[in-house]
Amino acid sequence: MKPFEHGGNVYSAGVHNTEVVDFSANINPLGLSDSIKKSIMDNMESLVHYPDPTGTLLKQAISVHYGINEESVILGNGAVELMYIYFHCRTPKKVLIPVPSFSEYERAAMAARCRIERLYMDKKQYFALDKSRLMELLPEVDAVVLGNPNNPTGELLTRDWLEKIVEGAARVNTDVLVDESFLDFLSSDNDYTVMDLTESYPNLLVLRSMTKFFAIPGLRLGFGVTNGALMDKMEPGRDPWNVNLLAQMAGVAALKDKTYQMDSRQIISGCIDYLYSTLSSIEGLRVYKPSVNFILASVEGTGMTSGEFVKAMGTRGILVRDCCNYPGMDNYHVRFAVRLMEENKKLVETIRQVLAER
Repeated sequence: MKPFEHGGNVYSAGVHNTEVVDFSANINPLGLSDSIKKSIMDNMESLVHYPDPTGTLLKQAISVHYGINEESVILGNGAVELMYIYFHCRTPKKVLIPVPSFSEYERAAMAARCRIERLYMDKKQYFALDKSRLMELLPEVDAVVLGNPNNPTGELLTRDWLEKIVEGAARVNTDVLVDESFLDFLSSDNDYTVMDLTESYPNLLVLRSMTKFFAIPGLRLGFGVTNGALMDKMEPGRDPWNVNLLAQMAGVAALKDKTYQMDSRQIISGCIDYLYSTLSSIEGLRVYKPSVNFILASVEGTGMTSGEFVKAMGTRGILVRDCCNYPGMDNYHVRFAVRLMEENKKLVETIRQVLAER
């Protein structure tokens, strides 16, 4: 795989088969809600106008839903765009990134010519973050990027720990970016989110993706929460029409649809439990305990590399994320998205077929 290649590429050669099931992208398997579909249809005629450059209605909906100050919200064409805006506008010289983690952290920093300091996490410790070492490195860097939960390992950092990191970083003038893109999948994020702490710590930027939980990756939508100097730098640095009209209105509709949100969490929670317990029972797989809608596993015990495993699954119509291009990860790890029960059973059946033939 190329260094910054992602899962979910259904446009690649040989993936146009309608029978393909995509376990490589961590998207809500319930798909588009009726409320989002209706919003898109209802606002089609409005495409003759520019989108609201301030995104007022969407910011108001975000403020109400998450209980945060409307003025602390910056909108993005997905959470990834906001990473690029941060690095280009803030221009930190040296950035600390624990790895393995989402590759766009590093790519966005490199695009702004930042120097990357990697903090490698130990496979023997299930890639758990070395918090003490991270605290030691804070004075040596200008920014640190943390995924919570981390992708692809699924590790969750508690709010208490994150506040210690943010507070320690503030003392040495280091920015902290916390990517909370998957927290919406939890039944409650009270013990993990730090969005409200941006009121107290001007060195904190929290990122949220709406594309994953609300199943709109093709529409692109995300937001950041920050204050003070970071907001003053980032807001003028974005395209004033970076979030299109349909995405803004879809976001408003999605946040109001409490039934879809509750159904998603309840159904996906049961699917996570099933897939984790079932995969753990397959000989040769080392399965990492998940926190949200994706599961990391090592196939080293099967005698296959991740590339061989992914290829074998692909020929049977199952797309799986090969994690070999994550910095700090070897050639034996793969990631499974959690889908609906029937598809999860097909995944398990296919894995058993592949390993039996092996």
